[in-house]
Amino acid sequence: MRNIIHFRFVFCIALALLMQYGLVNAQTKNTALDEKVTKFLAEHSRQWYDLNIPESDGKLLYDLIIKGNYKNALEIGTSTGHSGIYIAWALSKTGGKLITIEIDEGRHKTALENFREAGLSDYIDARLADAHQMVKELKGPFDFVFSDADKNWYKNYFNDVDPKLKVGGCFVTHNISDRTMGGRGGRFGGGGGDNPGDYLEYVRSLENYESSLTNGVLVSYKRSVK
Repeated sequence: MRNIIHFRFVFCIALALLMQYGLVNAQTKNTALDEKVTKFLAEHSRQWYDLNIPESDGKLLYDLIIKGNYKNALEIGTSTGHSGIYIAWALSKTGGKLITIEIDEGRHKTALENFREAGLSDYIDARLADAHQMVKELKGPFDFVFSDADKNWYKNYFNDVDPKLKVGGCFVTHNISDRTMGGRGGRFGGGGGDNPGDYLEYVRSLENYESSLTNGVLVSYKRSVK
């Protein structure tokens, strides 16, 4: 009996040490990654000109993912990776992964290099493809979506992803303004689709979504299936 008690005591101590070691390792890994990403962003702060989002919007994406504990993210329009870095950085903390789509081969290759240099490649599935078709083919489900590709196709992207977006999920759309309401084309019009103003009006009309527009970023939470 005494031997059994002793064995259990030793086992519990060993287990506690292993758990503590694992926790320390995880914390060390996260700290190292944070430092690497922060350093990368600081060194490249003036290099995000090619259809990338500003730093403030990147921080918003990061905060939304952390707050919602989202894990399955989709980005429509990678550009050279500024937004993807913020999204993947947040997903590294929630245990998630990002699928990001870019149609331009040059931007795609640059993004891959940026993801690698930032230390986030393991959290990103970057695809060179036409999002018009790829978004339809993706199975999902997703709980976070960032749409920042061709603006006149926003409504199509939204409707293609909506059935794959979990209830409670968040759909974020970039470059939206009340000033684009009405008229044809708007700032980002052309190409036979809706302008961002039409898209804004459409999303706001959906009873199962709760949307807010701040500084050109439309954040829409899916509250129910329909």
